[in-house]
Amino acid sequence: MATLDVRPMMAAGKEPFDAIMGAVSGLKPEEEFELLAPLDPVPLYQVLGAQGFGHETEALGGGDFRVIFRRKGI
Repeated sequence: MATLDVRPMMAAGKEPFDAIMGAVSGLKPEEEFELLAPLDPVPLYQVLGAQGFGHETEALGGGDFRVIFRRKGI
């Protein structure tokens, strides 16, 4: 499973979209992607959904979220 924690990046005022898409593009077909974020990344669900990914979201408390993306049908 590939993991990307964008909380420090976002705390520094940086946009994490390119880093997220770079991590996703490097995934093996069966590999899952774990995203840790300081918000529920709702727009990302549609973007990655269009690329064939489903997701499971877990609220970690304090406004943080853990989202697991995996390709549908695998």
